[in-house]
Order: sequence, then structure tokens, then C-alpha cells
Amino acid sequence: MASRDFGRTVRRWRDRVSPEAAGLPSGGHRRAPGLRREELAMLAGISVDYVTRLEQGRAENPSEQVVEALGRALRVSPAEREHLFHTAGLVPPGRGTVPAYIAPSVHRMLDRLTAAPVAVSDASWTLLLTNPLYTALMGERHGRERNGAWRAFLGASDRVRHTPESRRALEAAVTTDLRTAAGRYPADQRLRRLIAELRANSARFASLWDSGTVGQYEASRKTIDHPQVGPLTLDCDVLAVAGSDLRIMIYTAEPGTEDAERLELLAVLGPQPLADDPSPGTLAPRR
Repeated sequence: MASRDFGRTVRRWRDRVSPEAAGLPSGGHRRAPGLRREELAMLAGISVDYVTRLEQGRAENPSEQVVEALGRALRVSPAEREHLFHTAGLVPPGRGTVPAYIAPSVHRMLDRLTAAPVAVSDASWTLLLTNPLYTALMGERHGRERNGAWRAFLGASDRVRHTPESRRALEAAVTTDLRTAAGRYPADQRLRRLIAELRANSARFASLWDSGTVGQYEASRKTIDHPQVGPLTLDCDVLAVAGSDLRIMIYTAEPGTEDAERLELLAVLGPQPLADDPSPGTLAPRR
């Protein structure tokens, strides 16, 4: 049965990935050298219960998005990624779809950037990978909240402060990126559904899309209202990975400042839930 083959493969490959290789602390007693289910679930952005059911063959027909996320968390090679899709009963995404594969070299680079919040997104601004400090800074992202374009137009909360000018710039840049991605990856059904949803539910997005507005991401300083450590003003840079359309977002603090001290404290506190934020940066859904 395909579901059992997929579950056994995930279980076997989980054992071979050490916490250190996944950028996680290795402290505490471990019965096996590999990742715990909780750690794999966190890295893949899915629930522990779902990982358990997948490994035990009790969850059938995992989605393409779930298989891709597990493959990234397990740091599979291109050939292993293809095998993982086949064991799930799926055809690996091919040309014409937004690439989501993260090369080992990018993983290694992120492993070394432990003192800065870092996130990797694909061409549609869907989060593929975040390091623990980014999650601590921005909170956990699940489901549609993992897509930056969806959050920009339809999301209900955000820790980042925005002025009217920065909000307009963000919306223009997001719309431009989605338009570029749609032209580059015409066979990507998930991207087409995202654009259709935004056009149907956000008058602002529909206006920008239909008018052909052009914008772009630029280096900036952002203030993030964190519910535990208070406001942090950080430099935000977006780097592109050549040949993959991956975007790496990195936040850094000026050394010796109160922001740097708060970022260090945040690294100790670890991730906190986004839903309970009393953040003044919270925004109502934009229509």
C-alpha cells in the first residue's frame, strides 16, 4: 500500500537526520540519533499527530505540499525527493510549477545564521523554511498564514508595524511578484488558486492586479512588536538564490543597541504563539 510505503520511508529517513544537521539543539536524552516526531513536525510546519498517522500508514493521500515540506525537513536529495513523491502516490512537480526544493548548500548556509532570524520562501512567497529565531520573532505560521501574499491582503494579524506608505509598497511588490511567478510557472495550480482567491476577496489586490502596478522589494528597517520582549527595529534584507527563485529574508540588529539585546533575549525565550499577540501592529483583514 502506497500510504504504508510513504510512512516507512519518512520514518526511516527521520532516523538518519540528526538535530544538529537540521539546525536544532541536540540536548536531552535520545533513544535514537535522528529527529523526534515533534521536531520533524515543527520543521515541516504540520501537526505531530499528522506525522504520526503518516508514519503509521493511517493517513492516506498526503498533499503535494505536505510531501514537499517533509522532504525539505528531511533534507532529501533530488532523487530522494522524487522517490518520496512516488511512494505518496504523486507525480513530482515538474517544469511550469513553482520550485520548492532547497539545495543542501542553502540548508548549510542557514544552519550557520543562528544569530539572525532567517526565512526562505518560494516564488509565490510561501514559507518553505524558517530558523528558530525567525519563528520566535514572528510566531508560528500555519496553513494559509505561511503565504506572505495571503497575509499581506487577507491576513488578520501581523507583528510588523506598517505606515500607509510601507503598506502600499508591500502590496505593490507582492502583486508584482505574483504576476511574475504566474507568467513563469503557468502550470502551477496552487499559484493560480491563490491569485484567484486574492482577486475574489481583496478589492485592493484586484485593483493592483488589473492596473498592472509594478513594485519591488528593497532593503528596509522594520519594527516588530513582540509580545514578550517589546519592539525591535531591525534591518531586513531579501536575497535571491540564483536559478531557483528562492528568496531568503534576513533580519539583523545593529550591534550594541537595545534591539540587539532584545534579539538575544528572544533567542533564549524561543518561539511564542502568534494568536495571543496583544501587538499594536495587529491589522484587520484588508478587503
